[in-house]
Amino acid sequence: MTIEVRVPTLGESVTEATVATWFKKPGDAVAVDEMLCELETDKVTVEVPSPAAGTMGEIVAAEGETVGVNALLATIAAGEGAAPAPAAAAAPAAAPAASGGHVDVMVPTLGESVTEATVSTWFKQVGDSVAQDEMLCELETDKVSVEVPAPAAGVLAEIVAPEGSTVGATAKLAVISGSAAGAIAAPAAAAAAPPATSTGKDVANAPSAEKAMAEAGLSADQVTGTGRDGRIMKEDVTKAVAAASAPAPAAAVPSPTAQTPRTPVAADDAAREERVRMTRLRQTIAKRLKDAQNTAAILTTFNEVDMTEVMALRNQYKDQFEKKHGVRLGFMSFFTKACCHALKEVPEVNAEIDGNDIVYKNFVHMGVAAGTPQGLVVPVIRDADSMSFAAIEKAIAEKGRRARDGKLSMAEMQGGTFTISNGGVYGSLMSSPILNPPQSGILGMHKIQDRPMVINGEIKIRPMMYLALSYDHRIVDGKGAVTFLVRVKEALEDPRRLLMDL
Repeated sequence: MTIEVRVPTLGESVTEATVATWFKKPGDAVAVDEMLCELETDKVTVEVPSPAAGTMGEIVAAEGETVGVNALLATIAAGEGAAPAPAAAAAPAAAPAASGGHVDVMVPTLGESVTEATVSTWFKQVGDSVAQDEMLCELETDKVSVEVPAPAAGVLAEIVAPEGSTVGATAKLAVISGSAAGAIAAPAAAAAAPPATSTGKDVANAPSAEKAMAEAGLSADQVTGTGRDGRIMKEDVTKAVAAASAPAPAAAVPSPTAQTPRTPVAADDAAREERVRMTRLRQTIAKRLKDAQNTAAILTTFNEVDMTEVMALRNQYKDQFEKKHGVRLGFMSFFTKACCHALKEVPEVNAEIDGNDIVYKNFVHMGVAAGTPQGLVVPVIRDADSMSFAAIEKAIAEKGRRARDGKLSMAEMQGGTFTISNGGVYGSLMSSPILNPPQSGILGMHKIQDRPMVINGEIKIRPMMYLALSYDHRIVDGKGAVTFLVRVKEALEDPRRLLMDL
């Protein structure tokens, strides 16, 4: 069976790409989800995985060619296990549908350091017809949502991982039948699924555990197995015997790691509550922020900045800036430039701890915190210290839009060395931001508010903003933190300093 490799969805407003590199050549063996080639668009680089295992056939789009969305890139001759048997087509009773003409739907590449995902939504049901590259389901990782396209056209014969299940990075999600036979096999496959996922006491326990249970007079359902697939080991029996013989008060003492029970709620209040399971993104946000508090010695220092000069400069050039560069001139580019300038003088704020070492970064990958309907994400502007105002504004606008649409890739949220968080867009007057580990510093921007200030002995109304720098006191001393914030303040109150590198 020949399977087509086509250009995947490239993202909003992107209609074409250039074939940059082929990692395989005709005749090479390929595995499912093995990277075949790399496409370059005007925004991102996209890797194209193999939709099935087999042998690389014809390469239709050579390196350097420009291709549109869904264009044919190459063909793959499916392996022996995936090719339909001619005899099966003539004799329906020959072999079950699961052994011929089926393509496995596997978990796609999730990104560096991501080992599992949760199946959030299935867009298709067993027995539905699917077209190649049609979206089958959506996975949630601790960072982004990933849509899984159909690797081939056919019928969805079996859903191996139902909604809510957690799957590994190489797990099988479903099976697509290449013929109508898949629709017939589907009900049987669905019916057979529950026994396959059962984890009852149908596994063989360790012989030493069986003997220990007999001696202690315990049955298997009284012991919690910690071995593979719930297998009971001898030490499990020992723990169960110790728990059974422990005094009642001691047994009632909760484990130090046990979750604190919820305060009782009145029945009439409970009827009006709504319980929603936390998304993996929200769980990860909670875990990472708590880990940051538990690991780093977080301290926050504050200052305030007079935004008069920045606002005047922005008002003077914003129309010309937008006309020339096609993007609005905001405040984020000024703050990004000011932070890059200050990080050169206080490099420890741009460093991280690795064991007993301090790793200093001779570059600035600026994280820009962005609120989305799914939760807080931090896309990274790489090498922000070498970018122009226009390049920074374009990058922030593009990544902010992709963040709100849930289309950020894993690579776009990794590798940050320092973070800026703008709570002022929501009206925050002052706050203490929490570090984004393993980074050692984060700058909090806040609302611009007119306040009376003493200028050369006179009281004048000035647009003021509070700034907050949270830092890891393990490697950043108070002097360094205050110096950093003062340098940011000086650069913003006199933007010419950025041009003079002062």
